[in-house]
Amino acid sequence: MPVEFISATFLNESTELKPIPGAPIDPDFVARYAHNLDDYEYNYTLVPYSSAYFDPWTVGATIAALTKKLKIIIAVRPNTLYPTVAAKALATLDQLSRGRAVVHFIAGGSDAEQAREGDFLNKEERYARLEEYIRILRRAWASPEPFDWEGKYYQFKDFRNLVRPVNGKSIPVSVGGSSESAYRIGGALADIFGLWGEPLKETKDQIDQIYAAAEKAGRPAGDRPRIWVTFRPIVAETEELAWAKAHRTLDALEASSSAASTAWGGGKATEANTPQNVGSQRLLEIAKRGEVQDRALWYPTVTATNARGASTALVGSYQTVIDSILDYVKLGAELISIRGYDNLNDAIDYGRFIIPGVRAALPGLEKKDEPVVATEATNGTTETNGTNGTAAPAS
Repeated sequence: MPVEFISATFLNESTELKPIPGAPIDPDFVARYAHNLDDYEYNYTLVPYSSAYFDPWTVGATIAALTKKLKIIIAVRPNTLYPTVAAKALATLDQLSRGRAVVHFIAGGSDAEQAREGDFLNKEERYARLEEYIRILRRAWASPEPFDWEGKYYQFKDFRNLVRPVNGKSIPVSVGGSSESAYRIGGALADIFGLWGEPLKETKDQIDQIYAAAEKAGRPAGDRPRIWVTFRPIVAETEELAWAKAHRTLDALEASSSAASTAWGGGKATEANTPQNVGSQRLLEIAKRGEVQDRALWYPTVTATNARGASTALVGSYQTVIDSILDYVKLGAELISIRGYDNLNDAIDYGRFIIPGVRAALPGLEKKDEPVVATEATNGTTETNGTNGTAAPAS
């Protein structure tokens, strides 16, 4: 059962717990961070996108030059780059990195964020544009022969792409989201589908919907999107140390929430600032059920940040977090994104203690094993259907 690991790319020592407003790129930090990802055998790094942040293409090319094995996932919003240009840019990066380029498409979950760069389409139109965008890239990568395009969002004549992907056919395409439109487009067109960390039951429901969309689009079972799930692990040698670290992390997140609100439009969750995207809304709704879900999925980090991006934590000893990740692998997750709150040191800890543990367990992993699923969460404690479920009391 293949499982690969993803980290996010960080460009300086600023973190969510200790933000450095306006911090510039630190080339020495970038090199140190990238080398550690390569050395600890992460498979991918995601270069994120924000209207206010650094250019992902330049960053991605730099990371590729610093590493030998790490695959570079470039986050792209279709409104920011014409698809014919993106096709060449991605194929160029693929050649420079010897076949390590991947693209992750973001349709756009916030009208306000999209408007900052001149995009005023509504959500459904953004997803329709994304579908057209991916189809153009697929066509541009498939053959060097000239072609025309007459779509709703893009029109061009006699475009010819001589910049070929290394495999001569395509570059892996990832789509994420939690809406029906995301499932439909990702199920039909994506090689990878990205999910945020939700409880096992909800994750299984989402996977089923993605697979159903793939089947409806005529894709055989062997050609379904690979599932990517994202977590923010908080780990230590023992349960007690891990939960103490988790509550220190939560205190620091809450203390820095005002700075985060200024930078990202977030802040602590309230009825007045409910996020627009469905994924964040789902996380906040699940958080109402209790602090701990399943074996070790912790939700106070969600409410503290108003579900700003991937925000669900896995808390526990190294073995507890390994077992928790394996629960998702049993559901069908093949790509696991793990990033912490102390960016570089957490990446090293995961590389030393979590990634090897998961990989070591894979040969003996049996699909018949039932993942640990929470049956009730009350006052910060959790009852599970397994013997290894652990939860810390609410602080």
